[in-house]
Order: sequence, then structure tokens, then C-alpha cells
Amino acid sequence: MAENSEKPELLSRRLIFRNPERSVVRISPDGTRIAFLAPVDGVLNLWFAPIADLGKARNVTAVTDRGLGPWVVWMHDNRHVVFFRQQGGDENWRAWRVNLQTDDVRPLTPGPGVTCFVQQISRHFPSELLIGHNERDKRFFDIYRVDVATGESALVEANDGFTGYFTDQRFNVRYAVRHAENGDVERLERKDGGDWNVFVSIGADDAMATRPIEFSDDGRELYWLDSRGRDTAAVVAQDLESGAMQVLAEDPRADFTNLLLDPVTQHPIAAAATFERTRWQVLDTDYKEDFEYLMRRSPGDLAITSMSQDRRNWIVAYLHDNAPLEYFHYDCDAQQARRLFSSIPALEDAPLVTMEPTLIRSRDGLELVCYLSRPRTARPGTRLPMALLVHGGPWTRDVWGLHPNHQWLANRGYAVLSVNYRGSTGFGKAFVNAANMEWAGKMHDDLIDAVDWAITVGIADPARVAIMGTSYGGYSALVGVTFTPEKFACAVDLVGISNLVTFLNTIPDYWMPWKSVWKVRMGDYTTEAGKRFLEERSPLNYANRIVRPLLIGQGVNDVRVKASESEQIVAAMRQHGIPVTYVSYPDEGHGLGRPENRCSFAAVAEAFLAAHLGGRREPVGNDFKDATIEFRVGRELVGRFHDSNHKLSETVRPEKWHAKPVCRDFRNAVVRIGFMESVV
Repeated sequence: MAENSEKPELLSRRLIFRNPERSVVRISPDGTRIAFLAPVDGVLNLWFAPIADLGKARNVTAVTDRGLGPWVVWMHDNRHVVFFRQQGGDENWRAWRVNLQTDDVRPLTPGPGVTCFVQQISRHFPSELLIGHNERDKRFFDIYRVDVATGESALVEANDGFTGYFTDQRFNVRYAVRHAENGDVERLERKDGGDWNVFVSIGADDAMATRPIEFSDDGRELYWLDSRGRDTAAVVAQDLESGAMQVLAEDPRADFTNLLLDPVTQHPIAAAATFERTRWQVLDTDYKEDFEYLMRRSPGDLAITSMSQDRRNWIVAYLHDNAPLEYFHYDCDAQQARRLFSSIPALEDAPLVTMEPTLIRSRDGLELVCYLSRPRTARPGTRLPMALLVHGGPWTRDVWGLHPNHQWLANRGYAVLSVNYRGSTGFGKAFVNAANMEWAGKMHDDLIDAVDWAITVGIADPARVAIMGTSYGGYSALVGVTFTPEKFACAVDLVGISNLVTFLNTIPDYWMPWKSVWKVRMGDYTTEAGKRFLEERSPLNYANRIVRPLLIGQGVNDVRVKASESEQIVAAMRQHGIPVTYVSYPDEGHGLGRPENRCSFAAVAEAFLAAHLGGRREPVGNDFKDATIEFRVGRELVGRFHDSNHKLSETVRPEKWHAKPVCRDFRNAVVRIGFMESVV
């Protein structure tokens, strides 16, 4: 694609893939301060500021290796904030706390090699919380009561076989959770300290969309997101004395996935469901005018990130598709929202593109919610090279908003299509269950149908479509070049599964209690017939079919999809004499967390795209500086590098591709290496 004066300026990869300037913004229970993540020398650290004077913001941590985890927890004493760290992407999250009066920082959970999560916080115990961690047995999470002021902890519940526990505002362990072999999820109740008895069993068909959210503060009600007796998950209140269930909100097209609770009573205030865009339904009429005002305040999708204990001060955020996330302080008494800042101010005036929600019908009649981005200068009737971005999970979904990969690729001249294929969550249980046993089957058909739609309506050039993704999306990329070997011009796989059997044999220990999920939805790994089926759906076993260029990226410390998944398909391709480029990162895990590494991978992928799909590219510049990228195989296929920083030269050598006569060019693209900040 030739450059011309109509083309928008090239957006810098360092701008697109940088860490946000402000993220994970949370208000203190007393409503006077906010805590948030912001960079210190480019690394995300914990900051806090008076809500009335953001100019007094200061950092209270100064980590230098990699950013803090995306969770910030205010304690109800208004003095302590809890945050999380991992090492090298190993997902062994350790909880720490900072005393905002003294700046004293100390760990709350053991390490290394131990991971944890916050089980419960409560206004009734301002300086305490329940934390689950797996120090004693890596398979199971014990529950500890932790005093954040002193760091002392006491064992509350030793776990010898459950997936987890459900607790209440008084720190009582109310239910144990167990995954049965048939995929059902059992919630068990212990009466008078005796044996655990089944309180309720959620069938496998409902298990993905049905879960309890919280008890009311008085313990009389339990609030659910619940698909039992319907297709989509409704908001349901259960009277625990009578067992009666009351539906508070439901939507025939989408699951309710977010429930906002009153900070004192824990009663539901409002709930959100997302089909194409997010829609809120107010459940407590006292808040009706607040939500009406907030939804008028901005055309973006509304998120409520936190609320003060007196309900008077909120932090809200608006997601946009062509502008950075915006944070506001909402004064409930005055019914006024004051803009605080955006997540990435440098993008506010950038030439960003819109994201078009698009409904595509699958060959067997399912409605696929997709999102399409096009270059700003795309001319009607002109076919474009296209990037098909496949989300991970697979039990998650793509949403409308500002996505780094969409902006980056559209800026370079590509149409970009994200597809919520069957198995994606949020669209009802029938849609999720339609993916059972369909890895590399109908799930892949949905992707092909979406590509064919883009070709049929004149958006995509059929000879220039790339498939790319991370995790399950990486698996899909490998499926693309093995099960439909000539459909895509190229594929890029980041931390993707190459063999479903070896993947299941190497999952983290703490995934073991719910391993039956894979049995029901992927294939029965416990039988010989099931194992054969899983092998049939594994790209590794069809590596000899690959006739399109492939780029593979891997974090060495990945605990979910081990590096062996990438290494074994690289070895198989080399055994068959098929060229492949394989890069790895010794300080990364399941994806690329450090912005320097994201930029380096994007620089390599962009050179692939420019040379072989025809889009624009930015000179590499210093995008390899401070990255830990290592070319393990196929560096010569990408292009010529020089000096100690591995700077990519302007020369790319597609003629090096010579695997099969069907494909004489080397068109490559990038996976979803960007990230969208979680604000809820």
C-alpha cells in the first residue's frame, strides 16, 4: 500500500502499547482520597491523592522490575491499601500493604512460589481481611484472617479438596465449592461445624453463567447472577430462610455480568449487561436519577469503579472506542461529575478510529457479536488487508472500547475484526454450551464465517487476511494454519496451545480442583477415546500441513500454557523442513506484561505485515531498547538485525520463505499483545 498525503500520521508503538498514566482508580471508604496505579520511570506503581487536590498526588511504592497487579484494595480503616506483585510473569501474586500515614510497606502473604487472592473485605473489620493462598498445598487455597496493620494472619479454613469457599460480611465461611466430575458445580454447607452437605448443585449447562455474588449485610439474602430456568443470566435475590428466588433483572440477549452493591447493606443498586454495548439497569429507585445523569454525561460506556461508604462520592469511568478511558469523581449530593483525568492523555488528540459493533450469522444460525475497525482513510468499495484477532479464554469475550491492537493495525492500513465465537461468555448459556467439544471444530468455523462475511461484503482482500491471538487465540492461530492451511496468508501465535493433551498434563496445580471443566467442554482426558479426540483437535499433529508463514511468541515463565507448547510445534515444523520464527521472553509469563516487550513484539510483527500484507510501518527506532526479546528460531526469516539492541533494519527478506510452493511470501501479523484496562 503506497504512502500518500491522505494517510494519517503514524501512531508510535511506544504510545499505543505504553502503560496507562492512570488506571485502577479507587476511592477511599471515607470519600476523601483516591488510590490508583501510575508509572514511576515507566513502571506501574501505587499512588494516592486527595480527591479535592490531585496536584498533591504521590507514589507510595517504587518497584522497578515490572508493574503492580491490576487490583487496588482500600481497607475500611482508610489508612491501609493492599496491592499485589508477581515476579517475571509467574502469576505467584503476593499481597502487600502500605500504611498511608507512615509509608510503611510490608507483605501480607508468604512467597516466593505462593499465589493468593482477597477472599473478603468488610466494613465490620476495618483493618482485617480474608485472604486465600496456597503455601501449604499448591493445589488448594486455605483461608486466612489477616491483620493488615501487623501483617499477622490466622488460619480460618484448611482446604483439603475444594475449589474454593464463599464467605460473608462477618467473615464466616458459609459454603465450600466443588467441581464434580460431570462438570456440575456443587456448593456445600456445613451445619454446626460438622460435615459438608450439598446446599445447591449447579448443572454443567448453567455453570459458566451462574454464581453467587454476595450476601446481604444482615445475612438474610444471597444475590446471584443466575441462568437456571432461562438462557441468559439474570440478577436474582434468594431468601435464605424460605429459599424463595426473586428475579430482579433479566435481558433476553445478554447475561448480566456486573452487579453494583450498596456499600453498607450490600443490597443491589444496579446491574450491567453487555450485548454490543454495556447497558445498566437500576434496581434501587433511590439511584435512578444518579444513573440517568451519569448516562447522559458521556456517550461512552459507563463503569462504576468504587463508592464511598456513605454513598456520596463515586469514581466512575467512561470507555470510548476512539479516545482514552476517562475517570470522573461523581458527587451524589450535587449530582455533578467532575472529570479527573484520562488514562492516557497523550492519546486524546491522536487520529484514532471508531469500532463498529457488527452482527454476523454463523453457518448454523448463531448470532456472532463482532467488532470491526477500519482505517480512517478507507475508501468505500476498496478491499483491505485484514487482521482477524481471536480473543483468549475461550470463556471470555471481546467488548467495545479502545483496544490498542485495533488502533495500531487500523493506523497501519488494515481492517481489524474481533469475533465473539461460540463459547464466548455474556451471550447466554446456549451460546457457551454450543462450544462444548468444538475446539478446532465449530468454534473455528465461526471464525471462518466471519472472515467470509468480510470478504463477501467487500471489506477484506481474500488473499491478505492474517489470523492472530493469545492463549486460546494463539491456539486458534495454529488451528488456522493446520486445519485450514490455505485460508489465511499468515498466522501469529502468542502463548498458544499446540497439543491439548500435553496442555492438560501441565496445567498449574491450583487448576486441578476444577479440571473437570476441561473434560466437559474440551474433551474427556480420562479415557483413551477422549485422549484420541483431543489429539485430533491438536495443531501439533498436523504441523506438516503448514504452508503459510508463522510467528510464535512465548513467555518463558508461563504457568498456564508452558513454553513446551511452543517449543514442540517449532520442533515439529523444523523436522518437516518448514520455516518458522520463534521469539521468547525470559521475564514474561502468559502474555507480555512489560511495555518494552510489547513494543518489541509489535515491531517485529509490523515488519511482517508491511512486507507481506501491504500496510504501513513505523521505523523500529528504539523499540527494542530494554526489551528481553530472544530469537530462538528463524531470525533470518524476519529480516536483518544489527547491534547489541537487536534493532530491526529497514530490510525485510520475504524470499527466505520456501516451505511449500503454495505460499512463496512471508506475511505475518501480531496477536492481541495489547491490553484493555480493567476498571470494575
